[in-house]
Amino acid sequence: MITFSNINFQYKNNKTDKGNLIDINLTIEEGELIVLTGESGCGKTTFTRLINGLAPNYYPGTVTGELLLDGENIIGKSVAELGKSVGSVFQNPRSQFFNVDTDSELAFAAENIAMDPSEIIRRMDIVTEELDLKELRGRSIFELSGGEKQRIACGSVAVMFPKVIVLDEPSSNLDAESIEKLKCVLGKWKQQGKTIIIAEHRLFFLKDLADRLIVMKGGRIANVFNREEMNDLSSSLKEMGIRPLEEPGLCIKRSDDGIRDFIRINRLKYSYDRKTQALSVEDMLLPGKQVVAIVGNNGAGKSTFLKCMCGIYKTKKDSLTQNGKRWKRKQRSKDCYLVFQDVNHQLFTESVLDELIIGMDGSLSEEEKKKKALEILERFGIKNLAGNHPMALSGGQKQRVAIASSVAAGRDIILMDEPTSGMDELNMMRLSQELKRLKKAGKTVYVVTHDYEFINECCDSVIKLD
Repeated sequence: MITFSNINFQYKNNKTDKGNLIDINLTIEEGELIVLTGESGCGKTTFTRLINGLAPNYYPGTVTGELLLDGENIIGKSVAELGKSVGSVFQNPRSQFFNVDTDSELAFAAENIAMDPSEIIRRMDIVTEELDLKELRGRSIFELSGGEKQRIACGSVAVMFPKVIVLDEPSSNLDAESIEKLKCVLGKWKQQGKTIIIAEHRLFFLKDLADRLIVMKGGRIANVFNREEMNDLSSSLKEMGIRPLEEPGLCIKRSDDGIRDFIRINRLKYSYDRKTQALSVEDMLLPGKQVVAIVGNNGAGKSTFLKCMCGIYKTKKDSLTQNGKRWKRKQRSKDCYLVFQDVNHQLFTESVLDELIIGMDGSLSEEEKKKKALEILERFGIKNLAGNHPMALSGGQKQRVAIASSVAAGRDIILMDEPTSGMDELNMMRLSQELKRLKKAGKTVYVVTHDYEFINECCDSVIKLD
């Protein structure tokens, strides 16, 4: 179905080799499910972008070699041409939505190629049944949880009946229930004989579906394992910087370090509109000077909880107190630093170095700021990217820049929303060590996450929202 022959790709204006592809030779058979993994910036996403035409059509660059799709060379073909046979599901499904309701989104791609309306409706009904989307039909896109958006993205792709489907980090922001539903969707596509290529760090839900695991490093294919070989890899995965094949359970021991009743929450409520209450916490004590995980299903109110805490969302005046004193919204915005789930909303400057410097203590000299910023970048493994534009980085690299900026700002309380989405094993461990360092320095970290491996590594307490 797909053949890479001596493929090389270089992004335009890329100052490093990160994300580029070098000497890729690979054949993917019809009906295979291929999993691409490896450290952030190794070229996984670029691999998928060449198949769907986003590179070099949308992401400019130079490509050499031959890439065959079903026997036809697709180098130079437009995204529109390839869209008829290749479906794409992105890491952040919001970035591929064009409509405000789910039905219009499901029909959108088929409408764009002037498919007969009766055929569009027939296909939508088939996909609704196959992917179990009935309860999501006729709904506002903005009311859906992350997992529900991902399912609609899969549905909008499936309506085109593509031969090939590429997915980029599809599980990164999903809870356990949503990952199981995604696994079911992939299983149905595999039964239908579709060729599936998935770039992913979290491998546990794919081990029974994958025909081959391809490990990439520095833009090259480092290793290829079939399903039998994958099952024998458990002991060596960590050395290769790859996440485990077994689903991690939650097994932390509560720490008595820190302050047990650091923040008190009393009748904290928030609604996005008059009909729907997004958050309701009657009475709760939050520990401080610890690393605290906040868990719960997609749509449970975790992100809303963080935004209320740091003062982005307005709440009742007396709903939060710290050390027995009323914790005013204005003060919360000074004490807290929030790393968003979608870090594209908080990268502002022309270079990675400036991104860290912009939020630092104004009493430091420019030389002191630069030295401190470079030390932090070194700990996160991105010092070599100091001069790069933040928006030119991979998703995992952007994530690390935003988190490094939160450390550089020196706030007492750091809030993080899904900080390990798009992170490989090595960088997840780097982040864990950094959070332990912050705790040792007397800081408090509240982190929303579905990543149990990460929680087990560095969190002292767990709070569940339901």
